[in-house]
Amino acid sequence: MPVEFKDYYKILGVPKSASAEEIKKAYRKLARQHHPDVAKGKDSEARFKEVNEANEVLADPEKRRRYDTLGPNWQQQFAGNGGPGGPGGYQWVHTGQPGGFGDGGDFSDFFRTVFGGGGPGMEDLFGGPGRGPQGRRARAGQDVEHDVPITLVEAYHGADRQLRIGTRSLDVKIPAGVRDGQKIRLAGQGAPGSPAGDLYLVVRITGHPFFQRGGDDLHADLPVALHEALLGAEVTVPTLKGRVTLRIPAETQNGRIIRLAGQGMPRPRERGGGFGDLYVTVKVVLPQRLGDEDREAVRALGARHSENVRAHLL
Repeated sequence: MPVEFKDYYKILGVPKSASAEEIKKAYRKLARQHHPDVAKGKDSEARFKEVNEANEVLADPEKRRRYDTLGPNWQQQFAGNGGPGGPGGYQWVHTGQPGGFGDGGDFSDFFRTVFGGGGPGMEDLFGGPGRGPQGRRARAGQDVEHDVPITLVEAYHGADRQLRIGTRSLDVKIPAGVRDGQKIRLAGQGAPGSPAGDLYLVVRITGHPFFQRGGDDLHADLPVALHEALLGAEVTVPTLKGRVTLRIPAETQNGRIIRLAGQGMPRPRERGGGFGDLYVTVKVVLPQRLGDEDREAVRALGARHSENVRAHLL
């Protein structure tokens, strides 16, 4: 049975002129899309293996150079060299047991024929040593990425997660102070191979109704009543550590930013340790449903403070 040609560029959805970075981006997108832990379709595993095989070739400059010399009629190119269908009359037949990334079991007949892995001591089409279970060079496993969503509160305190990766169950510790998009490396927990690849957990921090994060600092809007802003007051402010009391100075202007030292996110030792700060922006809330006496008091206040607050605009 003839070996079917594999169009690796078509599999990754990139042109033949694609750069190494374009191939890398296309592979990562498709690997996430068809990863067995994410995709539920019956063909997802086969598609995932196909994408990995395409990346195995196109991400390796030497393999890509060899592959680019081939075409749909690739077998005829080698007929004169004793290749498949040539005077030598031999064909590679894969007789090994199905396996993981390390023994060629996840590669197609086309890959094993062209790049080796058909059996002990067998050469590939380009005269290189075969990579069967006994004669191949060891192949490293692919690195794998896995998104882990957590809340901002969990990012503050740290969190434990039990993850299901393929057939494995992993207990993972998310460190306090982790940032959105930060990767946590679990050595040897990626795709099997020799050596096995690494697993990278990509932390995704969900939004918070009160706090916004900027590095190790937190920011928040703090509602303050008009009389509190005018006369000064002590108000309660929530933090991720707990509630604290903040003194609002008299005659505080709307939009003033007040710093609460050490009330931000924990800072890991590699970033100096300690905590970031919390910056609250005063948002003065004007009273509503004013009565006659209220309006009269406001008019009297305005009469005593009649400066032109827009003079700098004229």
